[in-house]
Amino acid sequence: MLKRSPIDAAHRALGAKMAPFAGWDMPISYEGTIAEHLNVRERAGIFDVSHLGKLLVRGAGAAAFLDEQLSNRMADLRPGRARYTLILNDDAGIVDDLIVYGIGEGELLVVPNAANMDAVAQRLEVAAPEDVRVERLDWSTIAVQGPSASEVVAERYPVAKDLGYMQVARDGDIVVARSGYTGERGFEVFTPASDALSAWEELLAGVRSAGGGACGLAARDTLRLEMGYPLHGNDIDAGTTPAEAGLMWAVKTEDRTFPGRDALLDRRPERALVGLRMSDRVIPRRGCAVLDQERVVGECTSGTFSPSLKVGIALAYVAAGAAHRSTLTVDVRGKRGSAEVVRPPFVERSPR
Repeated sequence: MLKRSPIDAAHRALGAKMAPFAGWDMPISYEGTIAEHLNVRERAGIFDVSHLGKLLVRGAGAAAFLDEQLSNRMADLRPGRARYTLILNDDAGIVDDLIVYGIGEGELLVVPNAANMDAVAQRLEVAAPEDVRVERLDWSTIAVQGPSASEVVAERYPVAKDLGYMQVARDGDIVVARSGYTGERGFEVFTPASDALSAWEELLAGVRSAGGGACGLAARDTLRLEMGYPLHGNDIDAGTTPAEAGLMWAVKTEDRTFPGRDALLDRRPERALVGLRMSDRVIPRRGCAVLDQERVVGECTSGTFSPSLKVGIALAYVAAGAAHRSTLTVDVRGKRGSAEVVRPPFVERSPR
């Protein structure tokens, strides 16, 4: 049976198109993906992302414990700060990518992807020492993204006013973080399920006053792809290494150990994740072959029509030698189109 967000009734009242996603019944769109996408790029949009996992890791040794489990350094993560990281298997494959938020002394909020929540939770629960507790939280998450996001969120939660990028603050039982997955200035509001509906309604009113509206997961996907942000299950997975995915910036190997570290250092990547911007009028999709002249050198992992650029864009793994080509060809159901090889983001935006 699909899980439902505490905000589910509000989505249905708004006429949202609902669909299964990672075991949840979630809003895919309201007024249309392109309109919602442009609201976020130009004004503000609000997303229910309550499907994301929430784990509270707490105890005097919480940061040191996570430092031994995750690819990025956690031992020095102070309260009020957030950090992107990976959790790897012994072969250096990416079990998940996630953000860790320092929400108090000895308290870290770990937010994995919905589909990987159980795998990440079980891994940490089994590995945790006696002085560290790993607790699964029944919280909701609301994301407000866009140029007007600061004003909207600060009106409801004053602690958001002075937050810098990848910073976090508490307001009673509420945690407000400035991170995001769209490339715009963005905030995530973590709230107990009992408060989620009222928080959604108040934030939605602010978003509407800014000229925006509610957004579904379809717009979230086109927004993140314009930034070149990888999606676990598409662009990264347990068979992908950080070196292949261009995520070595989230890996710190000096003076520390963690699962997958040695395997990562021992493996030389034979492929690379690249961005493709179509020159021809075809829209690449996941699974489309990528060719260097007539030779297949890779495959698209994510692809869409970019509402901002009005062209097709994609992420694709290609053979290491082909990653340095200036152009490649994408085969879209038998129709071929030329693509410029680019380093994402595809659009000139920044969440900072």
